[in-house]
Amino acid sequence: MSDIKKLSEQFGIEGELIFTKSENGFVFLDFRNKFATASICLYGAHVTSYRPNNSRDILWMSPDSNFEVGKPIRGGIPVCFPWFGPHKSDPKKPQHGFGRLVVWEVVETGTKLGGETFVNLRLCSSEETKIYFPNDFCATIAVVVGAKLEISLRVINQSNEVFDYTCALHSYYNISDIENVKISGLQGAHYHSQLLDEPNDFVQESAKIEIHKAETRHFHNTESTCYIEDPNFGRNIQVAKAGSKITTVWNPWSETCAQINDLPDDGYKTFVCIEAVNAFDDVISLQPGELHTTSAMIGLI
Repeated sequence: MSDIKKLSEQFGIEGELIFTKSENGFVFLDFRNKFATASICLYGAHVTSYRPNNSRDILWMSPDSNFEVGKPIRGGIPVCFPWFGPHKSDPKKPQHGFGRLVVWEVVETGTKLGGETFVNLRLCSSEETKIYFPNDFCATIAVVVGAKLEISLRVINQSNEVFDYTCALHSYYNISDIENVKISGLQGAHYHSQLLDEPNDFVQESAKIEIHKAETRHFHNTESTCYIEDPNFGRNIQVAKAGSKITTVWNPWSETCAQINDLPDDGYKTFVCIEAVNAFDDVISLQPGELHTTSAMIGLI
């Protein structure tokens, strides 16, 4: 369902949740409550903005992002599902799965007792998804906009046999300058670098990560909360998670950024990704009827 009038009648909340359509036909849910404003695009169930009151946006969006069917949105919180990275056996299948390339259905909206606004979006298996992923499933993205932003990916196995999937909440954080921020919360965790030949295994020895070059670090067996310290913006961003034992820290730096057509050449300077991931040694295996939830809880402290 993408008709604005029908969506507004069934799911809109006066003064709090409205549906809008962009010039290129993408439908957005725009939130406003006593805590924050936020926006979600139904294409990809993609959170594009979360701005606590009296603060700048916590999320970063590329000014060169494609808002075009068949292409992912760059920035915000892309949902990688049902695989993370390239498909393990078919490189022709879309990077990071198809979840971010299709329109999700609105199934519920509402206001919690504390004043938070929520929405649930759904993507279930279909003839279209079975071209890429043969199993029967139903996935839900639940978003709560309050003093913190909560986003959860819940996947149910609706088939008669076990299946595996990988996923990520690939969050882009809005920062003043990549060379001036520090990331804490991962001290002692083992990680491998995607930019080096494998196998490689490192331990995060220092309490704070500083980024001065291209980094793609996948931290293993960690459920720790991370913090982005940004003295130039005068704020600290808290990045908590649940249901994920891999945390990925990514910044492409200048050379790679210049090769990505939906990123400005200097875009790497003003974002860093800290992702809640299920992949590598944290692949999710679901029995028939079983479900798993991967969540991120994001806010200022």
